[in-house]
Amino acid sequence: MKILRVIKDFLRETDFFLLIPCLLLSAYGVLMVHSATLYRLSSGETIHRDTLVMLIAVLAGVFLALFLSVIDYDFIVRLWPVVAALGLALMLILFKWGVSPDGRDDAFTWIKIPKLGIMVQPSELLKIAFIVTFSMHLDYLRDRINEWKSMLFLFIHAAIPIGLVVLTGDVGSALVFLFIFVGMMFLSGVYLRYFAAAVAFGFAAAPILWMRFFSDFQKDRFLAVYSPSSLEPSTYETIIYQQKQGINAIGSGGFKGAGLFKGLYTQNGLVPESRNDMVLTVVCEELGFLGAMLLLVLLGIVVVRIAHTARSTHDNVSKLLCWGAALMIGSQVFINIGMCLKLLPVIGITLPFMSAGGSSNLSVYLAIGLVLSVYRFNKDRDPVNFRLLHVSTPFSDQ
Repeated sequence: MKILRVIKDFLRETDFFLLIPCLLLSAYGVLMVHSATLYRLSSGETIHRDTLVMLIAVLAGVFLALFLSVIDYDFIVRLWPVVAALGLALMLILFKWGVSPDGRDDAFTWIKIPKLGIMVQPSELLKIAFIVTFSMHLDYLRDRINEWKSMLFLFIHAAIPIGLVVLTGDVGSALVFLFIFVGMMFLSGVYLRYFAAAVAFGFAAAPILWMRFFSDFQKDRFLAVYSPSSLEPSTYETIIYQQKQGINAIGSGGFKGAGLFKGLYTQNGLVPESRNDMVLTVVCEELGFLGAMLLLVLLGIVVVRIAHTARSTHDNVSKLLCWGAALMIGSQVFINIGMCLKLLPVIGITLPFMSAGGSSNLSVYLAIGLVLSVYRFNKDRDPVNFRLLHVSTPFSDQ
């Protein structure tokens, strides 16, 4: 009976309004990645390795999310020095043993573990470490957050992970960190004049960042979207090819799509990285506008539900944890869709729950686990029945 009560309490205190859309999105993503990798299958294979890795990562991620959900978030944030040390250690390893992604010799963003045959992207896990440590930092400075010394230390706190990911060539992840940083600062009540000063500083520093920290390949990606005429025609066609093919695939889907596993561009591998950064093109081509809207609705439900949890919490640090998770997921959705629609340059950002990749899926579910913990430990619980015997009070019957 006691075990049944524990299970009942666990289920009652789990936010299924958040968990179920996440599971549906992951199932959706695995299906789309499977479709995007069908043309890569060897004879006798039924599932591509990328799809299998994603499926394992999702299952592991769900387990970790549920495990985190039963650990009090207050205990997790108090381990911030350990979390910070692990995140930074993984990033520093890249400078010695980092591996470049395919076609990106200017970056070293992966750690290869040969014995296990897997690749790990530390920047994905660093996002979670940053959300935890920055939430604790903002909560600690809550009453004096607008003092200039507080602003300086908060800026340094954010500059460390952003600087590390930029130095490894991962500009996309740096942009996500920037979204999280700015959003959490704004939601913590930082004066607008500080944001104005930061924007002015950003404009002043932009030429230095462009010249010193952007590789020629990264510069070309920006120029291909915003200033095509500044590139040689052959260079432009090479750089824009992925997005051009993606736009064609999206447009060919129409309202209902070509049908699952029937997309011309998808099934012939005509859109590079369609299983990763460009997975939206698979959805749009094969399932059309309807499939894309279903995806956006599910993603919207996840972000809105996390925001609802943030507004329902009883303390500041739990609110910040939730807002950090919402900003991480929301910014990645915004950037990824912008890339696929050729509104933003390709900067290597996955679509949460949908893209292949173990690190990205684990990172998303770790964030979901933090939110589930906040929900569980902020939920009103049933009062415990107890009686004190032989206690005399002034109100006892005489």
